Amino acid sequence: MAAIINLKLSLTFISLVYASAAAASFITTSCRTTRYPAVCVHTLTPYASKIHKSPRQLAMMALSISVKRAQSAKTFVSKLAKLHGLRPKESAAIKDCLEEVSESVDRLSKSVSELKKLGRAGSPEFIYHMSNLQTWVSGALTDEGTCSDGFSGRVLNGKIKSSIRARMTNVAQVTSNALALCNVLVKN
Repeated sequence: MAAIINLKLSLTFISLVYASAAAASFITTSCRTTRYPAVCVHTLTPYASKIHKSPRQLAMMALSISVKRAQSAKTFVSKLAKLHGLRPKESAAIKDCLEEVSESVDRLSKSVSELKKLGRAGSPEFIYHMSNLQTWVSGALTDEGTCSDGFSGRVLNGKIKSSIRARMTNVAQVTSNALALCNVLVKN
């Protein structure tokens, strides 16, 4: 009896390892269509067991990660906005960035909702919701870029500039990847 239980557990473990490896391979292959494939693989592989080999699950996870990264950036910028002793130009750039990253979070959250409503590929509902999703994710990318652009030039230097730009660059990369993975759904 113990031998049968051990055999069942071993077979279950082997099938889980195989399924996880197949999902990781699917993620790696899918990430080749993105602008930042290394970032894509790094951010999505930990979720291989949830993604399986589903393009929709992959797109959903990519968008969800993008929302979380944008929310994290928003929290960070919000804390910076409360710092005392900022120069007027720093304060203005941070305030503008906070508005942009807030818009990005809103647009990405709406995109997740639209992805859930897609329906059957090629149907009028699919086309409508995919168009909304693409518009909102593209808008979020613009918002993220606008935030980073507010810290360009030599007027704003230092740790605040570098830390905001680093965070916003990462958010923009995962958002760009999410858009690319959503666009694959149109082609399937």
